[in-house]
Amino acid sequence: MKKYFLVLLTATLLLTTFSSSNAQRGRGKATPPPPTTGTTGVNPPTTGTGRDTSKPKISIVTPKKTIDTSRANKESSGKEYGVEVKASRRNPFAYSKESLSDRKPLVYDHVREDDATYSQFIWREIDGREKINLPFIYNAKDETGDQRFFSILITALKESYKNGGDLIAFAPEDDRFTTPLTLNQVLAMSSPETNQLDTTYPVNLDDENVKDTFITWKRSDVAPKPDSVFKFRIKEQWFFDKEASRMTVRIIGIAPMAPDVTISGVKIKNAGPPKYNPIFWIYYPDLRPTLSRTFAYNPKNMGGRLTWEEVFEGRFFSSYIIKSTLNNPKDLTLARLIQDPLFQLLEGENIKEKIFNYEQDLWSY
Repeated sequence: MKKYFLVLLTATLLLTTFSSSNAQRGRGKATPPPPTTGTTGVNPPTTGTGRDTSKPKISIVTPKKTIDTSRANKESSGKEYGVEVKASRRNPFAYSKESLSDRKPLVYDHVREDDATYSQFIWREIDGREKINLPFIYNAKDETGDQRFFSILITALKESYKNGGDLIAFAPEDDRFTTPLTLNQVLAMSSPETNQLDTTYPVNLDDENVKDTFITWKRSDVAPKPDSVFKFRIKEQWFFDKEASRMTVRIIGIAPMAPDVTISGVKIKNAGPPKYNPIFWIYYPDLRPTLSRTFAYNPKNMGGRLTWEEVFEGRFFSSYIIKSTLNNPKDLTLARLIQDPLFQLLEGENIKEKIFNYEQDLWSY
């Protein structure tokens, strides 16, 4: 009986010790929070403590992606160069006109090198603001497109690049036609909108830490403004053909000119008149087929219009000489040789007279 009592007492002490140790271990453990209800995943605020221990609601901001492929220039008024002109669905004339697509320029006479006994290169500039040169800046739409001469050049270049033609543009700093340009380079120098896509990352309006993606057509900062290209530079060669016994002139190249673009649109005070530089050069013989299919504006008689090829070959324009190879061993322009603009014009007339006198002195009366 005494043994049985000792065993029972020992078992009771062991059970008491084990229970107290488990209670002490459980004091350091935090009780799990009660299960939440609903599908929002946010704990309801506790009451009675005066403190809001709920988690803030997280709003997910996704970046936006905008692709603007429209060619419409919101800042323009339809006066850009090379804009596609819709064809008329009816005959816009009171009489039937001959198709221009079959017109071809006359082929130049072949001149042997031995027959060209005298030759000089002349560089001229045409100012479209002069009265006789107003057809160069005639701002109107016709069946052949925009009537401004620079717009005619841009349209011809686009068609040639698209169809793989011979007409291409060359770098503006070289009038020897050594560095051809791509269509994107031509459009970047002539039109505010190019054929290249531009990607920008503006800041999201909802969250400044998130950036959106905006894709649009890349715009050129050096392109001339509408109606700002009214000067054209011409490179021509005068030579005496002893077989035909006459002085002949052939146009070699044409370059439209645009004023210098100020940096970031900041105008410089007391900068003087703007300087005009060539945008690109075009080889004139490759341009003749296009000019023979395009009419020039005639302010006196719209029924007696000449093609642009006839305007250049017939010399129906006014120009002034800016450079020549006559007595110019340093290959300088008249502006670098003479500072006074008036004397530059007089020197240009002097060069014309010298070439004219060379032909006249060959004859004996």
